[in-house]
Amino acid sequence: MRRYQWPFNGKQFIGNTNTNEVHNLDNEKVGCRINEIKTNHVVTFTPDTHYEAKRHGFDNCAHCIGNSKY
Repeated sequence: MRRYQWPFNGKQFIGNTNTNEVHNLDNEKVGCRINEIKTNHVVTFTPDTHYEAKRHGFDNCAHCIGNSKY
């Protein structure tokens, strides 16, 4: 579920710098635990694409995207 408040700002893809995972908020699962991510660990991408997150070195979340390396 997209969140429109800071630091999510309505973005589809968000990164967690603590786990180095990218999440797809349009396919969020309970296992993602998005609400537990500290705001200073949330990063968004411009453009708001999975490709951009991967370009920045983020691994897929096993729950909402799949094909995680971990």
